[in-house]
Amino acid sequence: MTLFWILIALILLISLMLIWIPHFRQKTLNSAEEAGVRNQTNLELFNERITNLEKELDEKLLDQAEYDALKKELEISLLQDMKQGEDESLSQKAKPKSIIMPSMMSVVMIAVAAYAYQNLGAYQEIPLIQSQQIAGNNPHAGMTKEQLISQEIAMFESQVQSNPDNSQAWFSLGHAYIAANRYDDAMKAFDNTMDLVGPQAELLGPKATALYYKNNQQITPEVQRLIDQSLAMDAKDPSTLLLVGMNAFFTANYPKAVEAWETILSGERNDIDREAIINAIDAAKMKMASAEPNMPKDETHKNIATSSKVTLNVTISPELKDQVASSDVIFVFARATNGDRMPLAATKISANSLPTQVVLDNSTKMGSMNLSDAENVEVIAVLSKHGSVRPQAGDVQGSLSSVAVGDTANLVLNTLVQ
Repeated sequence: MTLFWILIALILLISLMLIWIPHFRQKTLNSAEEAGVRNQTNLELFNERITNLEKELDEKLLDQAEYDALKKELEISLLQDMKQGEDESLSQKAKPKSIIMPSMMSVVMIAVAAYAYQNLGAYQEIPLIQSQQIAGNNPHAGMTKEQLISQEIAMFESQVQSNPDNSQAWFSLGHAYIAANRYDDAMKAFDNTMDLVGPQAELLGPKATALYYKNNQQITPEVQRLIDQSLAMDAKDPSTLLLVGMNAFFTANYPKAVEAWETILSGERNDIDREAIINAIDAAKMKMASAEPNMPKDETHKNIATSSKVTLNVTISPELKDQVASSDVIFVFARATNGDRMPLAATKISANSLPTQVVLDNSTKMGSMNLSDAENVEVIAVLSKHGSVRPQAGDVQGSLSSVAVGDTANLVLNTLVQ
């Protein structure tokens, strides 16, 4: 829009220049021409009179003294004429063009342009056209993640209500429920899909994933049963192997994670994000390279393993229970009370699981340092409504200023972020 108005201004400026430059140029030329004609006439008259004087001198009509006196008089007269502002000897004088004409032309041009644009143009529709173009290019512009998910859920729910036999809509609805942390609804959606098309690996895997998140990212016997049933049908099912690899990675079983993800890549499926899986494999291999040697499983080392974790009983204060929505997530992380304040360990759970128990240990570490490297940690929990670990207005948070590594503590979400 700015460029459009700049172009209009340039065109208008050029048009005005075409009117006014010739006017001022002609005025200058007239003045110069007038001065030149006057001076030329004076010179011609001077030369003519000098010629007459010389002729009279030759014919002895004038003596030398008279000639010199008359010539001197002519020279003085010529100088006076050159300096004179007006030349009475000119029969005609060039008249300068009036400023009225270019002024009228400028006003008429601007008025005609404005009238044409007002009545023939469509400037009123420019904002509407721009908004339509923006909406056409990105119909979800300005919407938050939660709004997008809610819109998607509403769309698929409408489809299954109008056509309960639409298995694809049920399948998509299940994935949308997982994105909204509505795990029970997700499992029902996948069950409805299987009622229509029968048990399949690509349905059992997502159902196992929903149950896995419902159980705070734990492989329960029921989750394992779904995984085994899915892999028995298709040993390379991406949805199931993604879950297996993810859980193995979170529990520091990096070889198993790499094996599961590489199995996905060895398949012939084209509907997977190969680049993301390759990046995950690289991350697991880096963890393997920097991982500590396997710890012996005698009583001494078992005690060391127990003392290298922080167990948290996470609850929310009664007065803030109404602030919890099914789509909310909780981020729990620990950082050293001294030195570097970067998180040592972190995990993410669904707000639906409250109250719950969370364990932070070396398997949930965030960087190169282990939780076991610290003696005391500060623990912070954020119930996020925006999917961000950084607290924002409307979120609920709680914290413990110091917890000894190896201890169990109660962490209450009791502060509403303003």
